[in-house]
Amino acid sequence: MPDDRYNFAGKKVLIMGLGRFGGGVDCAEFAARAGAEVIVTDSASASQLSDSIEKLKDFTDIEFHLGSHDAADFKQADIIIANPAVPDDNEFLEIARRNNKFITSQINIFFELCPAQIVGITGANGKSTTTALTAHLLRNKSIENVWLSGNIGNQPLLTILDKIKADDLLVLELSSFQLESLGHIAKAPNVSLLTNLTPNHLDRHGTFENYCAAKENIFKYQELNDNCPAVSIFNAEDKIASEWFEKFNKDTGRICISFSSDDVSKEFCDSFALPGRANLSNLAAAIAISRHFDIDDEQIKKSLPEFKPLPHRLEFVAEINGVSWYNDSIATTPQSAIAALEAFSQPKIIIAGGYDKNLPFEELGQKIAAGAKAAVLLGQTASKIASAIKLFPQAGVKVQIVNSLSDAVQSAARLAAPGDVVLLSPACASYDMFENFQHRGQEFTKLVRALNN
Repeated sequence: MPDDRYNFAGKKVLIMGLGRFGGGVDCAEFAARAGAEVIVTDSASASQLSDSIEKLKDFTDIEFHLGSHDAADFKQADIIIANPAVPDDNEFLEIARRNNKFITSQINIFFELCPAQIVGITGANGKSTTTALTAHLLRNKSIENVWLSGNIGNQPLLTILDKIKADDLLVLELSSFQLESLGHIAKAPNVSLLTNLTPNHLDRHGTFENYCAAKENIFKYQELNDNCPAVSIFNAEDKIASEWFEKFNKDTGRICISFSSDDVSKEFCDSFALPGRANLSNLAAAIAISRHFDIDDEQIKKSLPEFKPLPHRLEFVAEINGVSWYNDSIATTPQSAIAALEAFSQPKIIIAGGYDKNLPFEELGQKIAAGAKAAVLLGQTASKIASAIKLFPQAGVKVQIVNSLSDAVQSAARLAAPGDVVLLSPACASYDMFENFQHRGQEFTKLVRALNN
């Protein structure tokens, strides 16, 4: 059982980071419903946070301290619930620690209080599709209820907590930030899966080794039990995942399973609509989890045609004048953009670039030079990606740098010929020009569809 610090009634609870997309809304609502005195603090202004504030309009006792943080709030609160995006060394969290305050997070509260078994999925690429596909396949089993949540943003964790029963099953996408937080309470899912590991979020973690260490928490803190073993599932095609398979396979009280895209039989491929080898790897991962829960292959085969791809993930937008346009705005790493390029055999024009997370682009440059007809680049990283492509001049790929996504769509349309694919697969986060990857993908879709007008 969690300690008494998770009893929020009558306590001062400070929500650090409401977020423009509602990241702290369920925390504030949860604390208020639990009888806490709630204060929300965020460095953004009220106008920037208007959508999130609107969601809390029924909780009239919540105080909002916006536009900056005040050290006094962190000294006076009994509990601080910090947004996962806030790093551990934040100066205000340091103030809270010096004053012996209890610091927690949405994911930690959920893991402490959730009564049901949890399946956790993480990785650099493919984790959202794998998570959604896994939940879809498991819903064909006679489990009381299968919930889909976590970093995938489907249902905020703390809004569903009081609805979850012991016999239910939770399928969660878990980010490196969330897993870093779970490390503080030594918690991990009962069933854990790693899709792959390539450099990401180095602006936050500093090094690839630190990023991997955060991801490793999904296995490191699994509860080992000979009577009910932890289940750890690894991608056999990923170097680090293979190393971890060997490492964790030595533990008693743990079952280790590996998967590969080559495991997917033709009958499954014929029932699965998502393109590319990377999506076969996602499917192999979901199948591995499903089989652990005794879903038979015939059930899996019947379920696959009903799976609807997630938005912004190799999402077909339109065919205009014989050119196929795809929205892969979720591709926020070079490796995910490489996977998108490799999903198509047609001549390709890639639109890439965005917020700089300090990731290397040499491999992406090589893949663009070898496999694309043209690259249209924008955002903070445009010149870095262009330089990476120019390391391989023999390919003769056309490179254009533009100032906006609108310009990028127009340039790609001029470069494209019937039979080509134009692919928005940025290889970068969106924060330099857009609110998030969804906003970027939505804008791209509008701009493409406007080409028909």
